[in-house]
Amino acid sequence: MMKSWRVTLLPALLALMLPAWGFAQMSVDVSVGVPPPELPVYDQPPIPADGYIWTPGYWAWDDDVQDYYWVPGTWVPAPEPDYLWTPGYWGAENDVFLWHAGYWGPHVGFYGGVNYGYGYGGTGYEGGYWQGGHLYYNRSVNNISNVQITNVYNKTVINNVTINRVSYNGANGINAQPNAAQLAAARERHIGITPAQQQHFETARNDSAQHVSQNNGHPPVAATARAGAFTGAGVVPARGSGALSVVHSNPSRQTPSAPPQYEQRAPEQRATEPRAPTETRAAEQRAPEPRAAMEPRAPVQQARPAAPPAPHAAPPPHPAAHPPAHEEDHEHH
Repeated sequence: MMKSWRVTLLPALLALMLPAWGFAQMSVDVSVGVPPPELPVYDQPPIPADGYIWTPGYWAWDDDVQDYYWVPGTWVPAPEPDYLWTPGYWGAENDVFLWHAGYWGPHVGFYGGVNYGYGYGGTGYEGGYWQGGHLYYNRSVNNISNVQITNVYNKTVINNVTINRVSYNGANGINAQPNAAQLAAARERHIGITPAQQQHFETARNDSAQHVSQNNGHPPVAATARAGAFTGAGVVPARGSGALSVVHSNPSRQTPSAPPQYEQRAPEQRATEPRAPTETRAAEQRAPEPRAAMEPRAPVQQARPAAPPAPHAAPPPHPAAHPPAHEEDHEHH
């Protein structure tokens, strides 16, 4: 039997349950034996204007209907200059899943090691930085294609860890702990979610199609260009299962206005139930050329390996010619 409680805990009580790093400005939803589903795969909509920061989508819990629902990723204005977004995350503690709320602050703190994509690869933020009161955007992880923004740069994001879509920290999920800089960020001055983010959250909760019981983990609105706008231009559905990538191809210098390439898709492999995987998925395989953003979802057909050559006859008494050397494939990660 599934049970859940929505609770607000004082720091003194939290000290009995959680590690010391876990109780900095935290709103907690507690559910027993119900891990959040995997993260859906989706394309990032174009940025609507300068000064907006990408906030990734996440699974939230609706206590009234006992169900998870997807809060889409969206672009939102920063509440003030020099503030960045630290995403919230689910953490498992003794078979109980706790929600650690996101916040705005001068530095990005700990978000469970969850790879949300588009600059949020599990630690820090590679999508941009503040300088002189202006936000500079990394074009390699942001979709800057329909507005004129001059404060941009290119920095390819390299991940040396297995990329998967697990959406929670601890237990059978992601094994990550905060470092010293992230602990320091948790003690800084924070700003909670903005009114636009609150409206976005409520809109998702009130839309039954966003609930996992209705969409089986593939929400019809996975991302939006503006908070709270669930219809019209800039609304992006989930693309289905696949490996999540935060690496985009750098735009050509000859065509600086061209949109960046989106993630590479692995063969579609949909789970029968929207539960977190019990084993880590393999890292995505890189194709020789970047693919178009909206190509069909058909699985990639893998070529069968060539049959091994027939055994060679026994060599003659005189020295045999050396066989040609086989080329060894190397793949750069």
